[in-house]
Amino acid sequence: MDVLRPALININGRIYRRNVTNDSKEEHYEEEEEDVSYMGPPESEYLEEDEACDTKLIEQTDKGYRCAIEVPSVLYKYIIGKKGETRRRLESDTKTSISIPKQGVEGEIVITGSHKAAVSSAVTRVELLVESFRKKQPFTHFLSFPLSNPKIQEGFLTFKDEVLKQCSQDHGIEGSIFQNPAKLHMTIGTLALLNETEVRKACEHLQQCQNFIRDITEGNPLALEVTGIEYMNDDPAMVDVLYAKVNTKDKSDKLQLIADRLVEHFVSAGLMVREWDRVKLHGTVINTLFRKDSVEEAGGPGRQTMSEREAFDARNILKKFGAYRFGEFGLNTVLLSQRYSSDCTGYYTSAGSANFS
Repeated sequence: MDVLRPALININGRIYRRNVTNDSKEEHYEEEEEDVSYMGPPESEYLEEDEACDTKLIEQTDKGYRCAIEVPSVLYKYIIGKKGETRRRLESDTKTSISIPKQGVEGEIVITGSHKAAVSSAVTRVELLVESFRKKQPFTHFLSFPLSNPKIQEGFLTFKDEVLKQCSQDHGIEGSIFQNPAKLHMTIGTLALLNETEVRKACEHLQQCQNFIRDITEGNPLALEVTGIEYMNDDPAMVDVLYAKVNTKDKSDKLQLIADRLVEHFVSAGLMVREWDRVKLHGTVINTLFRKDSVEEAGGPGRQTMSEREAFDARNILKKFGAYRFGEFGLNTVLLSQRYSSDCTGYYTSAGSANFS
């Protein structure tokens, strides 16, 4: 890390510096322990006794002050630290007591202390730890536009059959790298929802988006056409992902506008991290991560890892099927989809939805 340009974290409008230390190796997780420091003026490091906590309610009790913080149970270990070292250091530095529920039990972390400023300081440091390690959790859900319409599935299966007939002699091309037709979709953005409370919150926010979605669609499904294919890297002879291009039939930017507004809403709600200025709308039809071999990983048995994936030669596919027409359909929903799941139709299990009409 460049000590002159330390990583910064923005939490509730306040800027904190992240300092990485190598002297603590957590036995329950492999990441380096991180220390985070508030970047404001020195006198603002601790709140005055009569100053309200920025984001949490600090209650006065018979014995002093108390604040409860909702934290997903999977993040408890980062606050506890190796053999409880992180919690003890926090308690010692802030002169507070930090009570954490048992691992796997959803609940609140309760911070108590004799002084309001001390409790507030402990709350801030716990929030910083939570925010820092939350960003390292793998995503659990994603917002999707389903492309699993029967017409598109039929067009995709024909495409797969023809590619295997005409291009199977090309390097790396075989049946297992094609998308499951029941799972054809466009990904809008990914979310790491770490407990049921966060899933419900995301569902509520998706429902809130329904109003602006219907304003854009004028209360009607969007007529889409799925035509043409493109690849995601510079060399068509060494491709990992091939995708179908999706556009509105009337050539409007309505679909793009909905996707961008959804990301803007979920980023503002703290449920999503912005990766790009605009959502790249595409439907993956071939991905080398689907390739079956002997590797076992979280995505399921027989899937390749990112480091071991074998690319394929897409030049003939692009030449013969570059303008392939998968079909047309009316898109009427955006879904909060659960990763590594399937419903009765074969599509990803949906935790929530918003309709266009």
